[in-house]
Amino acid sequence: MQGPYHPFTDTVYATGSPCPMEPTQQVIVIGAGAAGLLAATRAAERGRNTLLLEKNRKPGAKILMSGGSRCNITHDCDAAGIIAAFGPGGKFLYSALAALPPRELIELLHNEGLATKVEPGGKVFPATDRAADVLHALLRRLQRSCATLALDERVREIIRGPHGFVVVTNHCERPCEKLIVTTGGKSYPRCGTTGDGYAWLARLGHTIRPPRPALVPLVCEEPWAQALSGLTLGDVCVRVRDRAETSAATTRRRRGGLPPGVLIERRGSLLFTHFGFSGPAALDVSRAVSALPEPQQAVLEIDFLPTITVEELEHRIRTFAAREGKRAILGLVAELLPRRLAESLLRQANVPFDQRLAELSSPQRSRIVETLKACAMPIAGTRGFDKAEVTAGGVSLDEVDSRSMESKLVPGLYLAGEILDLDGFIGGYNFQAAFSTGWLAGEHA
Repeated sequence: MQGPYHPFTDTVYATGSPCPMEPTQQVIVIGAGAAGLLAATRAAERGRNTLLLEKNRKPGAKILMSGGSRCNITHDCDAAGIIAAFGPGGKFLYSALAALPPRELIELLHNEGLATKVEPGGKVFPATDRAADVLHALLRRLQRSCATLALDERVREIIRGPHGFVVVTNHCERPCEKLIVTTGGKSYPRCGTTGDGYAWLARLGHTIRPPRPALVPLVCEEPWAQALSGLTLGDVCVRVRDRAETSAATTRRRRGGLPPGVLIERRGSLLFTHFGFSGPAALDVSRAVSALPEPQQAVLEIDFLPTITVEELEHRIRTFAAREGKRAILGLVAELLPRRLAESLLRQANVPFDQRLAELSSPQRSRIVETLKACAMPIAGTRGFDKAEVTAGGVSLDEVDSRSMESKLVPGLYLAGEILDLDGFIGGYNFQAAFSTGWLAGEHA
């Protein structure tokens, strides 16, 4: 049976039956992802005897897959910008981002020889466009910290004792004084993020908010939308509405600044696919779809022309009707949107392509404007955890001290990264939160 090995020497240690109790570690970190790598690094740099456990045969599997194998490390903004991307829960990150803000994370990687670049929109990537280079930089820092990394070490149980914890793995029992859990959520389960940590932490008394997929493509079964597969729109506004929403909920959301009945609203690029919708705008609003008791209750409302108002669009149609009355409506709409989409939207509005502008009836004009500015698409759900970039839900933030990442229920236990009930928009925000919470946990464990 092949046991854990050290990545810096590639030495493989043979193990037979489970070994006896190992010597007590000062700190054990479970999960060698973004949060775990920095948690173990920071703890070891403080002189703590630190062991990082990873159930896979290689560390950082999700780092390697993220961003189309490019790894969107963080966002080009200050701490306030990161916090804003997480909505009301973002305030939990104040201390973590004070400990490791975006500029210091980038500096950390630069010090390990990794150059970075900022792309339009603010996403920060490695200059090489290789996620593997990000992982190698983090492993170099981990190696210098003198933390020990054990791979192929699957945790089966966490036992709380009078002087710390015992981590029971497939190889042995490992006692420790302090324990940091950074096992992630349930997104991209093929990376090994299968939600293992939830059960351990629930047994220790923590509340687990139901995990659900976020930053995940949306499923729409409308044939006309699926026929547009491959079409990308660079700037649209999308909203999610709940068909079953009560008037009281509508009132609450109106006070929150959203239009009546709207659960979430985002602006960005949108991709039509063979299954529905993807792209940043769709991914960002997916958290609201997966939060519904029945995702089929969701309606995706798309404003295809967010740079102009309803009134401006109506005025434009009337102006062209007066000036170029013999012109077909398709020609005007195709000036505003790709022709394929223009044709599809006119079909949905039940207006013939060759209808002359001067002959448009008032109901026809109203249907065209509504279809272009508030096209309602029924949503059948999301593509689930297999295609989700992050997990919404997780350990309740009320039970974690944001100043140290220590559990308020279990002294000596620290939690960081995606296992927390904290998810942000696309653009590197979630990685930054993982790096920062991991660093803060390592600072205190």
